Amino acid sequence: MAIKIKGITDVASVKIGGPAGAGVKSTGLMFAKTAARSGYQIYDNVEFPSLIRGGHNVMQINFSTEAVTSPRKNSDLLVAFDQETIDLHSTELLPGSGLIFDSDEKLNTSELKKDISLYGIPLYKLAKEASEKELFTNTVALGAVIGLFGGNLETLKQLIAEEFEDKGNEVIEENKKAAQLGYDYVLKNFKESIKEYLKPIDNFTSPIPYMVLTGNESVALGAIAAGMQFASIYPMSPISNILHVLATNQEKYGYIYKQPEDEISAINMAIGASFAGVRSMTATSGGGFCLMTEGYGLAGMTETPLVIVEGMRGAPATGLPTWSEQGDLQFVLHAHQGEFPRIVLAPGDIKEAFDITMQAFNLADKYQTPVVVLLDKNICENDQSFLFFDISNYKIDRGKLLKEKVDDYIRYKDEPDGVSQRAIPGSGNFFLANSDEHTQVGYSTEEIKDRKEMMQKRMQKLTMCEASDMQKPQIFGPEKADFTIVSWGSNKGSIIEALKSFRNVNFVHITWMNPFPADSLKKILSESKYILDVENNYTGQLANLIREKTGVEMTDKLLRYDGRIIYPEEIVERISYIEGVETI
Repeated sequence: MAIKIKGITDVASVKIGGPAGAGVKSTGLMFAKTAARSGYQIYDNVEFPSLIRGGHNVMQINFSTEAVTSPRKNSDLLVAFDQETIDLHSTELLPGSGLIFDSDEKLNTSELKKDISLYGIPLYKLAKEASEKELFTNTVALGAVIGLFGGNLETLKQLIAEEFEDKGNEVIEENKKAAQLGYDYVLKNFKESIKEYLKPIDNFTSPIPYMVLTGNESVALGAIAAGMQFASIYPMSPISNILHVLATNQEKYGYIYKQPEDEISAINMAIGASFAGVRSMTATSGGGFCLMTEGYGLAGMTETPLVIVEGMRGAPATGLPTWSEQGDLQFVLHAHQGEFPRIVLAPGDIKEAFDITMQAFNLADKYQTPVVVLLDKNICENDQSFLFFDISNYKIDRGKLLKEKVDDYIRYKDEPDGVSQRAIPGSGNFFLANSDEHTQVGYSTEEIKDRKEMMQKRMQKLTMCEASDMQKPQIFGPEKADFTIVSWGSNKGSIIEALKSFRNVNFVHITWMNPFPADSLKKILSESKYILDVENNYTGQLANLIREKTGVEMTDKLLRYDGRIIYPEEIVERISYIEGVETI
């Protein structure tokens, strides 16, 4: 493969850019799926502005014979549907890479370095040849990329048939023709430039060896696999595609999806459904979670299970609606007035998003409290390839849920583990639930004894969760190292790639934010000579949490808060300046 950073996996990268409506995302996804079906593993990074119409869209597809966990700063091939793409991204092309553009358009390529290959293709003309009714410029370009990279066009054609199945055979055949024209043009005019980056793997046998999916799709699938029965979600970037997946599949899998009028209704509907006994969830971004905080505390006070997915984007206020950030950690940990048990989990990639979503439903039921799954936009909307997820070991745990009448039922009985038996309406057990402090039976109270008893009971849940379910931080690289990187969320992929450049550097990946693995983390950090905190926020919110919980202060930080992803090259460069680091 072409792009190689010292020690890092060989990866080929294609970047596609153009105005909104040019089919950048769909073209990139089709290429990624073609790569996956040819036996390669992929990681996509998509960027787009928060505009209803117009604006610059770009997507980078990275693929390799090995696992790809992050994008790259540079690309092997740039597909430009307009001049802006050339102006913004041609400097990212390495020596020996190439540019595909429409040769009939008056695009300025004079500023490109001389070692960049220019592949001028009459994209619009070929698209018109494929169909007079619709333009398939992006499909022509896709066929050209497959040709330049030595890919199998039949794999792409099969994908086209599947993707456009609902549009009829005529549209399918026109798209296939467009792809064929782009492919043939490259083979005829740029035969000497063809590389074998996308040549199908020799031992390739399965027609679909890898899934290609986003974190949003992964969360939705995880919820379905966990037996979710009700979801109420108001659309908000970057989590909107969760509701798209759930809304589409509700009849097939037998749950209810409801789109409410706002986020306040969303969380209260989910709380009501959970109160009635069904596994429930809601999802939102930081701005929507602001509106949900009253319901957040209500679920804690009434001890109602609830899964909340929070997708982080740039803030405050409207902020950067379509860009990524990790600025909501402290907010989620401390939202709502007062104190109540909340479990906060932060996946680091799309597979973890699936697993943690399933785990969240069990934890919510087991401890009868809200569980937040905290994602960032890079996980929500970027694609990655994985083998099909295995759920054979997952067992649904509804906790202390009663479905029959019992004598002398006490809803908030003070149990040693803090978790009382939970009955549902219609079970024949009498109980009260409201937002006031209450007695064990559920009557409102302001008595000192009752308040202390109920507060201690509720907070005991976190103690039990920490002892029984909390997972230790995961260490990548050598178990003990002189230099340690600490991070969370989507930074995981870039850091794992960066580790391949060093011998004595490891990475501590934290997914449990509350309860927090303070003791195990403190032990790990005490064995390292140098610690680097890597985060997508301004203040180092995880570093502050670690200092609060362990007393360990990390003074060296790599922080990015411009909405963009932290690339592995940036991490490699930062670590390389540290004295004593051993490079590979």
